[in-house]
Amino acid sequence: MKLSVVGVGYVGLVAGACLADGGNHVIGVDNDPAKIDKLNQGDIPIYEPGLSEIIERNVKARRLRFTTDLSDAVANSLVIILAVGTPPKPDGSADLSAALAVAGEIGRLMDGYRIITMKSTVPVGTYKKITQAIAARTHHPFDYVSNPEFLKEGSAIEDFLRPDRVIIGADNPAVVEIMKQIYAPFMRKSDRILVMDPASAEMTKYAANSLLATKITFMNEISRLCEKFGADVERVRAGVGSDSRLGHSFLFPGVGYGGSCFPKDVTALISMGQEMDCPMQIVGAVHEANQIQRQWFGRKILEYFGPECNKTTLAVWGLAFKAKTDDVRESPALAIIRMLLEKGVQVRAHDPEAMPNTLAELDGQITTFEDSYAALEGADGLVIFTDWQEYRTPDFETIAQKLRRPLIFDGRNLYDPNFLAKQGIEYICVGRPRVMPRG
Repeated sequence: MKLSVVGVGYVGLVAGACLADGGNHVIGVDNDPAKIDKLNQGDIPIYEPGLSEIIERNVKARRLRFTTDLSDAVANSLVIILAVGTPPKPDGSADLSAALAVAGEIGRLMDGYRIITMKSTVPVGTYKKITQAIAARTHHPFDYVSNPEFLKEGSAIEDFLRPDRVIIGADNPAVVEIMKQIYAPFMRKSDRILVMDPASAEMTKYAANSLLATKITFMNEISRLCEKFGADVERVRAGVGSDSRLGHSFLFPGVGYGGSCFPKDVTALISMGQEMDCPMQIVGAVHEANQIQRQWFGRKILEYFGPECNKTTLAVWGLAFKAKTDDVRESPALAIIRMLLEKGVQVRAHDPEAMPNTLAELDGQITTFEDSYAALEGADGLVIFTDWQEYRTPDFETIAQKLRRPLIFDGRNLYDPNFLAKQGIEYICVGRPRVMPRG
């Protein structure tokens, strides 16, 4: 089938590449010439495991190409997928200006029937606004489909090729069948397509992300209470997760959620509730508690060094909001690093993929190192923010030797406190009793 994806950011690039891998002919279009030039030269602008290989394979097979020419995409596609950004406004509501502008332009360029599919996360009711924007610019017939994405950064390719579910929000049964055909290559084992109306499809995305954010935030709040009582949050997590109604996923305590989805979708749902005079009290509390978790961990570090903060140097491992991505949007690591910098702490950092994006965000206020152990030299302690695999079983003897003092603040609870105590390392983590170093 002939498809186009408008907006080749994270969502659009992954979706376009995977749809091409399913045998479709896909045109990726974006209004950023520099981005398109890079893609045409084989330079992938984001880090996502497996993405570059899929793009290379499908470009070579001529099933995938990139352009800045929207008219080319509209003329040569039956299905036009919108994956443009919907960033939060200052009040937390989603900014639909780019989506509405593109919709209107598609309407102007249409020369016949098209299916407009919304892949971006958009507020409930957007389907009406997009439909109106297109209808105002064309006399040609079209259908609208809400098809929200559920990709997790770091495992987006797997999520797209083997999805838990695909939601199709459409009113026209004929269009539903076309969308089922598009997703058929990814449904070989079982049909996991859910069909519903567009409003329900839009709401499902926000409800799912906000519920996951709630699980994370609840466990973070429990971790703080565990510290007060001397309980071990890791044992609590195991006990809670063993309940089949709850499961183990998204119960790992840490420094708070971040990224491009949870923060944006939580605040957007709060804004939607305010607009409809239906306060989202639980979701509002989740947003507030997530900010508190970041500040709590940052204060834990600052209080340890007290008045010596302006004479302190800390090594940091992990800058991305999660492992297997270079995304630092709303990263708890950056929020806490800013707290440290404000108090005069010097930061020496390492991340396998996110250092360039971090330097851009922090205006070069930190020093980065390609070697994680080099970042430890002359530091008064190590802070871990991201659970990259290479941080899971490090050389603790080398860590202790390179640091001025054998001290680790672990925002991801990667290590066993008793083991580190035997190594002579002071270990401060999240929601677990302190075990003083021995030896």
